[in-house]
Amino acid sequence: MNEPRMALVASPTDGAQEAAERLHGLYEWHPIERADLIVALGGDGFMLRTLHNMLDVHRVLPIFGMNLGTVGFLMNEWKPELLELRLLHAKAMTVLPLRMDAVTVSGERFSIPAINEVSLLRETRETAKLEVTVDGRVVLPELVCDGVLVATPAGSTAYNLSAQGPILPLDSSLLALTPISPFRPRRWRGAILPNKTRISFRVLDSAKRAVSAVADQREVRDIESVSISIDRTSPLTLLFDPEHALDDRITMEQFAT
Repeated sequence: MNEPRMALVASPTDGAQEAAERLHGLYEWHPIERADLIVALGGDGFMLRTLHNMLDVHRVLPIFGMNLGTVGFLMNEWKPELLELRLLHAKAMTVLPLRMDAVTVSGERFSIPAINEVSLLRETRETAKLEVTVDGRVVLPELVCDGVLVATPAGSTAYNLSAQGPILPLDSSLLALTPISPFRPRRWRGAILPNKTRISFRVLDSAKRAVSAVADQREVRDIESVSISIDRTSPLTLLFDPEHALDDRITMEQFAT
């Protein structure tokens, strides 16, 4: 059996570039167009950008990240030695991205993937007013808030957790619908929904209460409506050392103090 052809990508930070130079001298590398998998050096933000780049060009490869950033939740430990052996024993995790379909007040349409979450955020000092629909049924005629987000299990420990949303096991087939500083309904704290659900938002009084939609790091401003669902046509594969598997890290976040 032939060894997989590896491509190397690195964050522009000094640490990641120095690590990439070291790896170039240790292993054989191939262009992404001819590779079987990608090794990514950087932090979680760089990992998300790499995943988005693959989705943009419709060439999705398994990716093994090594942390040269800050948190590195989606990354493995940086160790240049025995990389090929680590890849051989790596545990594969499948992540299904979201698809955000947004329409702006001016009628422009955008369709953007998101690995962690899609968030709607107020653009002005006025609170946002949103109508929330689940599978075609209006479940909240008016949500008054700073914003709201829909998170995948992979993203449930990111912005979603900071907004007091639930941590979702990676294999749970669930989505978190989490409000950001809700004012009305005052006691509503969000919902956990099957990942087959289609969640839609309509901005109420968009002329006065402008709202933006952000898919991971990509923002669309002055939206009129947004629809969010799982994109099952573009599954992503993350590779982890067995002792640093993403599903276990997500579980242990529930006991973090």
